[in-house]
Amino acid sequence: MNILKAAALAAVTSFAGGAVAAETVLILGEAGPNRGARANAIQWFSDQVSERSEGDMKVDIQWGGALFKANASMQSIHDGVADMGTIISVYFPQEFASYGIADLPLDNPDAWVGMRATDELFRTNPMVQADLDAKNLVYIGTFTTSQVNIGCKGAAIRSVDDIDGLKVRGVGAYGKVFGDVGANMVRMSIYDAYQGLDSGLLDCSQGYSYAVSALKQHEVMTSYTLLNWGQVGGVGLFMNKDAFDALSAEQQALLLDAGSDMVDYFGRILTGANAKAIETMKAAGLEVIELEQSERAKLVERGGAYVDAWVKTAGAAGLDGVAMLEDYQALLTKYTQLRDTQGYPWAE
Repeated sequence: MNILKAAALAAVTSFAGGAVAAETVLILGEAGPNRGARANAIQWFSDQVSERSEGDMKVDIQWGGALFKANASMQSIHDGVADMGTIISVYFPQEFASYGIADLPLDNPDAWVGMRATDELFRTNPMVQADLDAKNLVYIGTFTTSQVNIGCKGAAIRSVDDIDGLKVRGVGAYGKVFGDVGANMVRMSIYDAYQGLDSGLLDCSQGYSYAVSALKQHEVMTSYTLLNWGQVGGVGLFMNKDAFDALSAEQQALLLDAGSDMVDYFGRILTGANAKAIETMKAAGLEVIELEQSERAKLVERGGAYVDAWVKTAGAAGLDGVAMLEDYQALLTKYTQLRDTQGYPWAE
């Protein structure tokens, strides 16, 4: 594949009734398969680009890591292996510390609020913009796993103390906090958690409601605790800056607008999928538990150590982590208030 940055943008010529029309084709690399909520949103973005440009632009999605694996995404997009693609920040904790802010265990359980705050931060923060420029990247739009919860078999978590001694599959800062409060941590993919719970290798698994339902893990769970804690939100679409700069101003604006609107689209389908998943769990006989506010506060407090660690990592990357965190938390407050006063945009 020609990865010369100057050739990152491909022009395809089509003929119709003797007329010649130029169509700008952008190659998008996605490490995941063509199924699930995120894939749905990426396909929506692609369709919107084509529709809004009236055929002037097309996004050609290469699914399943055909162009690059998740752990090679940032460098691959930087180099122009694809014009754009999905980057997951957990694979680049030092290299892409700025995006790791969306993964922090903050008091931030709402998927739409988290995505909107991340979206605005990455469009407006000067430090973030300088970081993206240095990486030859342009931010397009963001995703999230939605809020982190925990499901168990033969156990029920009604308090933080209940986690002590349980065999738990957990990842990221959230998993580390489970370990800090006494869980015996088991390294396992979310895709293997069904078997782990069924066999007794796991007592509990960190997860996200829609994913638990999609993977049918509720079949081997007896309880599911809504932690109302935080989420993993450092997952998004980025574009090679050379390819972006080669576009017209109108094309650039169209991509950025479609990426912003994708946040609302994904928020709608994710919120709906999570609500449906909870109903599925209840119908299957699971005990659905909502963690008390005082217990949730203990998790948030424990997570503070990992927020502090991120600030140091950001500083080592040349960023003012304290200032970025203040900006991000202010945005979380802003969009929480907007949700509370105006509701979700799709509810209008």
